[in-house]
Amino acid sequence: MTTARWMPGETLRPASQLGHHVAWYVLAGAVTTGLQAALFLAFRPMTGSTAANLLSVAITTILNTEFHRKVTFAGAPSAPARRHLQSVLTFLFYAGYGSAVLLALDAVATAPSATLEATVLATASALGGIARFALLRWWVFARRH
Repeated sequence: MTTARWMPGETLRPASQLGHHVAWYVLAGAVTTGLQAALFLAFRPMTGSTAANLLSVAITTILNTEFHRKVTFAGAPSAPARRHLQSVLTFLFYAGYGSAVLLALDAVATAPSATLEATVLATASALGGIARFALLRWWVFARRH
């Protein structure tokens, strides 16, 4: 039995597109979240929690958006201005969201460890990723007929 394989740039049937998009999105999200946590932990001793979060979000937003453009939603038309706006909005969302999460953590935990902060940020990032998937799928990389 042979299975069909999808290659970037190849057109998918509408029924299989959602499953394909979800699979690639989850894989990219897991890798990006891990990278974001590693960068946060690397930057934190030098910059503090808030700046480490902002730096790690900025780097991973750029990488993640390009991955989605080239792989997850490959072949879907998107205007460059829309992609750039999406990147800026993603950065602003995760920067603000992450900063709020860190402030909330500081309010409930006395001197949280770097590991606890990274874990809380990763969890918050995963939850925010659900909203981002919807935005990418149905606005940024939406098929226009």
